[in-house]
Amino acid sequence: MYTTLQDAIKFIKPQSSIFIQTAAAAPQQLIKGLVERANELHSITIYQMHTEGAAPYAELKYADVFKVNCFFVGGNIRKAVQEGRADYIPVFLSEIPALFRKKYINIDYALIHVSPPDEHGYCSLGTSVDIAPAVLENAKCIIAQVNPNMPRTFGDAFIHSSRITSMVEVNDPILEARIEKPDSLTIQMAAHVASLIEDGATLQMGIGKIPNAVLSMLGSHKKLGIHTEMFSDGIIDLVQAGVITGELKSKRRNKIVSSFMLGTRRLYDFVHNNPIVEMLDIAYVNDTHVIRQNPKVTAINSAIEVDLTGQICADSIGPKIYSGVGGQMDFMRGASLSKGGKPIIAMPSTTTRGESKIVPILRPGAGVVTTRAHVQYVVTEYGIANLYGKSLQDRAKALIDIAHPAHKEKLSEAAFKLSKSTAVVSEKSEYDSQIQLR
Repeated sequence: MYTTLQDAIKFIKPQSSIFIQTAAAAPQQLIKGLVERANELHSITIYQMHTEGAAPYAELKYADVFKVNCFFVGGNIRKAVQEGRADYIPVFLSEIPALFRKKYINIDYALIHVSPPDEHGYCSLGTSVDIAPAVLENAKCIIAQVNPNMPRTFGDAFIHSSRITSMVEVNDPILEARIEKPDSLTIQMAAHVASLIEDGATLQMGIGKIPNAVLSMLGSHKKLGIHTEMFSDGIIDLVQAGVITGELKSKRRNKIVSSFMLGTRRLYDFVHNNPIVEMLDIAYVNDTHVIRQNPKVTAINSAIEVDLTGQICADSIGPKIYSGVGGQMDFMRGASLSKGGKPIIAMPSTTTRGESKIVPILRPGAGVVTTRAHVQYVVTEYGIANLYGKSLQDRAKALIDIAHPAHKEKLSEAAFKLSKSTAVVSEKSEYDSQIQLR
């Protein structure tokens, strides 16, 4: 079953479909071997979520060989997507597994990254389970990069070595995320978010400066739980301090539930053989019906821009795809339906170029990931706007209150014009309806 990289990859044929495992589990050696065979291949379709590390198959020189379809656009694939050499499939994370299970997408070869087999022959998918179970149920051929540095995680992470067609031994470090120290702006924003989190809440938050800063402020909280699509190092200290216990959760009580992770070696050592961490199929983790059963679900997500009615653009800059729908709506809706739940959008008030992220209307072509009917809390460094149950005019006022001071006047002027425009449209629509009735 163990073989060389060249022998494992040589069976891949032209006109095939290939799956590459997610995030830190992207199998770099298998990817390298695949690209080395580029001159022998053609019409290869690659499916992936977000991958860390190199993605050489997306380079311009391989455009005639590899076509990449991704469910989330990361930095290593963004240019290819924006230039049309790769493509994006907009879909909620919770629904991606169904695309494979219902045979909308068929996979010939799955390239995965696993821990060595245990005494019973089971390997672990380690840092990334997410959509892999659905893919592996249906893939015709599974090629695994076997790495002693891959943490052994539990839940839906196991695959028996007998199911793997070819196994290639490697001894590479697992890809890590750089943990940035939060700046003063992030700390201000995180403090507002932390003020919304109650004892006994079930948290969903991803990685990055804002989630880590929020977590660092929860040291005095009690009985928090974790049910999140992904997580990073920020939870470790809270678990060790007895803040995160999961004892009040309704689903998977006392467990940290997630689907993939990205962090430092400290995180990977923390989850290795740790029974409190369950890495589960993302069809379960992101299922709104499951999420809502936990108490006080507090979902913290981000945005590229928010308009004055509360529409959230989180996947594109105008028409240019930047990231993806991801699991934002899965958790925003799940949190809203949870007893005592709080769906939160947290973002800086301005871009790095000083442009307001709170805008009168979204840019032309911008995608609405969270609708104005789903939004509740929007947080910037200037405060918290609770839009739930508010009219369009009251929403605009609340959002302008948390905008950067340099942009408040223009936003107020725009809000006034928009309110007049809405009234005119409303009157005209009513007039048109009366004409049609006559």
